Amino acid sequence: MMISSFLTNDRWDFGLAGQIMIQQPVIEGLLKGTILGTAGSMAIGVVLGIVIAVMRISRNPVLRGVSFVYTWFFRAIPRYVLLVIIGSGIGYLYNTLDVGLPFGQQIAGWLGLSTDLTIGSLDVNGITGSIIGGIIGLGLSEAAYMAEIARSGILSVDPGQREAAQALGMSNGKLMRRIVLPQAMRVIVPPTGNETIAMVKDTSLLIAIPVIAELNYQTGAIANRIFKIMPGLVASTAWYLLICSILMVGQYYLERYFGRGFGQQRPKTKRFARPAGAGGA
Repeated sequence: MMISSFLTNDRWDFGLAGQIMIQQPVIEGLLKGTILGTAGSMAIGVVLGIVIAVMRISRNPVLRGVSFVYTWFFRAIPRYVLLVIIGSGIGYLYNTLDVGLPFGQQIAGWLGLSTDLTIGSLDVNGITGSIIGGIIGLGLSEAAYMAEIARSGILSVDPGQREAAQALGMSNGKLMRRIVLPQAMRVIVPPTGNETIAMVKDTSLLIAIPVIAELNYQTGAIANRIFKIMPGLVASTAWYLLICSILMVGQYYLERYFGRGFGQQRPKTKRFARPAGAGGA
């Protein structure tokens, strides 16, 4: 009875929640903030994470040290704090960023030029205070976690296969692309799918930039204007459930695809001849 009264409470107002879900600002926040933010952040995280993972298992102590410091730093900093630093702190330190030739001032001095060979300048506040800054911040944070995921997948491949490929004269890059990564994908894909689903929800932190073209912010803004808080929460929850459910289905099929040949097959039952009866001998 308690569950029934909880679900049938009039203050949920599911009809109004459905109307909030299809409002234009909410759809724009869904596309520009949630979906674009997730895709961009995961693209940065996966690519940079694989690079850092390769650095972690490198024989070069400098590369190992740099990759360790990177993963240590970005795994220790909360994403909300990191987004606040990017959205407010970086723009406070640098209003504009000049783009030019390396050692442009020194070269201009040697040549007796009055200019410093600057090609152009970037508005730091305009970049860090937009969805671009949010994608960069979430991507840098995600790369630290993806590095550990990729490293565990790479180390799961039998070392004998690497030695055999190196004995055939295969370069390290070709070895990684053709031998190691295809086999490591069965280990990498499941946690990567989980990270992608988590990133969908973490895009709600983009308000720290601040990015207002975001799903949860827009549903909350509409709910506050009409003084109906619960329908706004229901609307954002429904969208998150829908997106994450679609990603879960895709993750299931990707795991099946990359796990081919590694699963345990059910043994076939053997059919024995029926024993002859007393009169069948």
